[in-house]
Amino acid sequence: MDWETERRDWPHANASEFVQAGGLRWHVQRLGEGPAMVLLHGTGASTHSWAGIAPRLAKRFSLIIPDLPGHGFTTPLPRRSLSLPGMADAVAALMEKLSVEPALLVGHSAGAAILVRCCLDRTLRPDAVVSINGALLPFQGAAGLLFPPMARLLFSNPLVAHVLARRGRDEQRVARLIEGTGSTISSEGISRYARLFRSPSHVEATLGMMANWNLKGLRRDLPELDLPILLLVGEDDKAVQPREAEQLRSILASAQIARLPGLGHLAHEEAPAQVEAALLAFAETALEGGPDASRDARALAGA
Repeated sequence: MDWETERRDWPHANASEFVQAGGLRWHVQRLGEGPAMVLLHGTGASTHSWAGIAPRLAKRFSLIIPDLPGHGFTTPLPRRSLSLPGMADAVAALMEKLSVEPALLVGHSAGAAILVRCCLDRTLRPDAVVSINGALLPFQGAAGLLFPPMARLLFSNPLVAHVLARRGRDEQRVARLIEGTGSTISSEGISRYARLFRSPSHVEATLGMMANWNLKGLRRDLPELDLPILLLVGEDDKAVQPREAEQLRSILASAQIARLPGLGHLAHEEAPAQVEAALLAFAETALEGGPDASRDARALAGA
């Protein structure tokens, strides 16, 4: 995507900067003051995903919000590196270049998996982690058998990204795609996703992540995560099954769950205030090493 063309109405464009790290030119937004917090979007999104919640969190934290490799305005990784370990290494290289030692990591969907991988690899050492509808477990059932090979097949054909990008011109099609995740977002949000999906490079990076996404290693290593982690769960999420949170709590000794009734996969875009309240209730105690924050987090989330 061309920054000079898009910047005039891109959310928080005045907070954007471009940083060379790990062989990539990263688009990063930085807002606020206080302890450092990383916000990492999921597959197919960009910094715009945090547009509603970022100003709220910036009152308490210094935010670092990057576009993932190949997404939005960040240049892509080599195809062989579009895996969970490859993405995690790239994000860690960016934080090292920025000289950031984040206190709190917040990831949505695949972004949560990337940040947890960084923690397990000790390339990032935060005080706590927040997963918003995190994709932390391998696909189950038929989806696990069919989805990765199908994504690899699509990714192997360089023309597919261009064909799919042409479909991004139809905002109604994009709206149906978003609705399929269980979320209802604003027309402005739909328009931003459509702008992303009209970019062949963005579509190719999205397909590349899906084609190379293997969470078996993450699932194997999850019990080693020794940090407080909050699992924010949209109860209407149709992309990541809400019941996975209970599986994760049985794996992660320090996991807390805060349920978000009526919200889908893009919960932080649907209800920024609700997600912020649960996140801050957790952060205020987790970052201070205080008592369990799960009761307050669930109450503020409306669970």
